[in-house]
Formats: sequence, structure tokens, C-alpha cells
Amino acid sequence: MNFSLSDYAAKCGVASPENFAKKCAVLREYLIEINQTTNLTRITEENDFNIKHVADSLGLALCFPELTKESLRIADLGCGAGFPSLILALAFPHWHITSIDSTGKKINFVRSAAEKLGLSNLTAVHGRVNELNRKAEFQFKFDVVTARAVATAPSLARDASNFPAKNGSFILYKTPGQAEEDMPVLLKDFKNFKWQTTDTYQLPGDAGTRLFVIGKRLK
Repeated sequence: MNFSLSDYAAKCGVASPENFAKKCAVLREYLIEINQTTNLTRITEENDFNIKHVADSLGLALCFPELTKESLRIADLGCGAGFPSLILALAFPHWHITSIDSTGKKINFVRSAAEKLGLSNLTAVHGRVNELNRKAEFQFKFDVVTARAVATAPSLARDASNFPAKNGSFILYKTPGQAEEDMPVLLKDFKNFKWQTTDTYQLPGDAGTRLFVIGKRLK
């Protein structure tokens, strides 16, 4: 499949899709360079990178197009090598992304990649989410708290319970199978949030089925 990242970015509401695609190519080359000495990801081939990392990260904008018009404070928990953090910061410069990971080599990569790409709207934080959850500077600060391929939704809801602002939400990247397991626990144990799921959608190139688990703060 010959996947056009710029076309997909335009579909997701990215204002400058061709420039975005060029910046993603720079990010991929930098990731390959650092990956030679620091194991960050096995997905580096161009098409795979563009679909499984970039397009997957853009799912937040694809499913919630209304958010692309807003100025948001977003926390990405367990950001890993920066997906979705770096991609969302590149796509939507009016969003401020706080990338959090407990692994130093990963957060160092995200920080250096953000500098290389000139992303002034991304802050990289080295720390454990459950510890940061007890610190005032992270409590009730974020409009959206997201995570991709990190932990179960109940674990994230417990460890980052104080992160969402008064009207904030968890919006978590999941597969249908993961959501099926997570939702009964969320509905039973986390009643201070209203939980639901989006419809499923397909990644390009038959790369998988995705949805989002949403938890809107009630109190």
C-alpha cells in the first residue's frame, strides 16, 4: 500500500499537512539514528512508521475533530518514544503536550526530538505517573489525559486520577478487545468519571482496529 501521510493528515484536520509530513520524515530519520544505540522501536520502515506510529497517533484528531479547533493542555502518560506526543505537538501547535515517562532514555529522546523539530509546545517530564499524581503542579491541570499502548485503562485511571481538570477527560487509545476488558472495571470502580467508548475505526493498510475509551470527570 502506498500510503499518503499528507492526505491522511489533511483528513485529520492538520492545517499544514505537507509540512507536517516533511517534519515526520525528519523525526523518522532521527529515530533511526538514535535507535542504533538506544532501543526505542522496531517500527522504522517508512510506510510502517507513517501508519503504525503517525496515523495511529493522529487517531485522537480523527475521532474528535472538534478538539482540533481548541487550545488544549494534554498529558500523554507513558509516552515512550513520543507517540502520540511528538505527532500531536507537530500536528497541532496550539495544543500544549506534557509527555511523561519513567524511562530516562525514552524521555531524553522525546526531549531532544522536540528540540530538533522546534516544538515549543511540548514539555518532557521524567517521572512515575502515580507519584506525579500527588504533586500540585499536575493535579486538575489537563483538558485531555491520553495514553497509547501503555497499561490498562483502570490502571491509568487510578494512577492519574487527579490529572484531568474539572471538565477534563481521559481519552485513551485502545483496541476493541482491550476496551471490552476495561469497561466493566471502569464502570464499577471509577464512578467519579462518566465512561464510554467511541465507534471503532480502521487504521490504513489493514494495520488494526482502534477505538477510544473516554472518561469525563463528573466531580
